Amino acid sequence: MTHPSTLARPARTEPGDRARPSRAARGLPIAVVTALGLFAAARLAGVLVLAATAWATGRHPLALLARSWDSVWYLGIAAHGYGRTLTFQPTIVHSDLAFFPLYPALVRAVAVLSPLNASTAGLLVAWLAAAAAAGGIYAIGARLRDRAVATALVLLWGLLPHSVVLSMAYTEPVLTAFAAWSLYAVLSGRWLWAGTLAALAGLARPNGIAVAAAVLAAAAYEIWRRRGRKVPHRLWTGAALAPLGWGGFVLWVGIRKGDPLGGYFDVQRLWGSRFDFGAGSLGVIKHLLLHGDRFVFPVTLVIVAAAVLLYALLIADRAPLPLVVYSGVLLLITLGGSGFFESKPRFLLPAFPLLLPLAAALVRTARARPWHATLVVGALAGLSFAYGAYLVVIAHTPL
Repeated sequence: MTHPSTLARPARTEPGDRARPSRAARGLPIAVVTALGLFAAARLAGVLVLAATAWATGRHPLALLARSWDSVWYLGIAAHGYGRTLTFQPTIVHSDLAFFPLYPALVRAVAVLSPLNASTAGLLVAWLAAAAAAGGIYAIGARLRDRAVATALVLLWGLLPHSVVLSMAYTEPVLTAFAAWSLYAVLSGRWLWAGTLAALAGLARPNGIAVAAAVLAAAAYEIWRRRGRKVPHRLWTGAALAPLGWGGFVLWVGIRKGDPLGGYFDVQRLWGSRFDFGAGSLGVIKHLLLHGDRFVFPVTLVIVAAAVLLYALLIADRAPLPLVVYSGVLLLITLGGSGFFESKPRFLLPAFPLLLPLAAALVRTARARPWHATLVVGALAGLSFAYGAYLVVIAHTPL
């Protein structure tokens, strides 16, 4: 097993070390504006392509962005609270208790405090969360590398094939925002912030537990590193706070279902979603290889395979332990979970650390061969915009 110390860059990334900001970090304002501007431009261009596609097919783009698939469930919770259940068969029962509460609570708060309706409020929350996530991703990239890599990291995240979800009324932007800033807090030794933000991330999505796992792993390593020395109470408190959001909601659903420890997992099982160590995913892959399927499925397979490769590169790059654990848990949940195979790329959207090696490579290419880097970014943008429009407007496949 790889020793934890090999997963961090000692001079810059030790959890708990409050190193003075680098010269790059002290120049954040203009660089952050540039990075966020590129991210906003990428997402706006993607929305415009989607809108053109929607209008060409006689559909309304804002309706598609605000009320597609899981968005309808979240907006229902925001408007009426929990309690909706759809029964299709005895073994297929869709309950809104499968959806975590933070995003619908934010949507409800915005709808109550502003003149916006629920759909518009849902989009506003998601867009603001995506911007906050991009800021957190930039902060991590600047801390670990430099401003150029940080900007490339944000841009690559905004140009992923499934980045259209960042413009929809979905929870991935909210999870990523809390995850990025929690991980940044860990890297800068702000344990109370890290634990609090991890708890909020755990209230956003089921795979939000990955943030708590990263905080706990970093805290355990820091305690081990300080063996024989006093461990500050902020570290213990932050570690204790980290899993409370996810664990609290799972326990609440379990109590409501009459099975405190298993009730939530029964709800997920009736949705067709459970952790089966990848057996379901292997079955889908076997079907794809032997018989083929709709375009979305082979693309999903390629994206998941690329994520596995990028995770190996992240480890080889000696990334900090919290980022390795966070990305690893997200990848494990995605690979090991059954049901909704086509949704797996969306589940990996919060795994932005996987893009760090690519961002560094893109910056090296841009410095050596600017036109090559421009062509790469252009190709990624074209793929992202076209595939995003296809997913939302044409595919009729659950995201």
